[in-house]
Amino acid sequence: MMIRTLSTLECTKMLAANRTGHLACAKDGQPYVVPFNYAYADSHLYAFSLLGKKVDWMRENPLVCAQVQEHTQGRGWKSVIVEGRYEELPDRIGHKVQRDRAWAVLSKHAGWWEPGALKPVTPPLSESLPHVFFRILVEQVSGREATE
Repeated sequence: MMIRTLSTLECTKMLAANRTGHLACAKDGQPYVVPFNYAYADSHLYAFSLLGKKVDWMRENPLVCAQVQEHTQGRGWKSVIVEGRYEELPDRIGHKVQRDRAWAVLSKHAGWWEPGALKPVTPPLSESLPHVFFRILVEQVSGREATE
């Protein structure tokens, strides 16, 4: 198996071509990783979620990491790591342009809202849980590819 480093352009193309990854945040030295759906544009990963542990932790510590992977032929794979910064896009004056941009980028993809709008809690915590649009500013990106 051979492993090579992906160029920045190859990394950003892979981010743009995919919709799911893993998002890591940390609080008080404890890491937390969850799968998430995103859309890539303007050097940002745009996403949508209900309130919960992930959003609470990112509000407290906006430094995050995301990982996106693809399986290729045989045992081959590609992986891209994003080091970035969480930015919430609230539904209020001063953030309308960024929130509208998130909506526009995400809504280009079928079913973009489903994973972020569903929460496995029974019974519901409230009748109307607020949805959070956010983006991750891609501050650094790196990637590797393994081929047989």
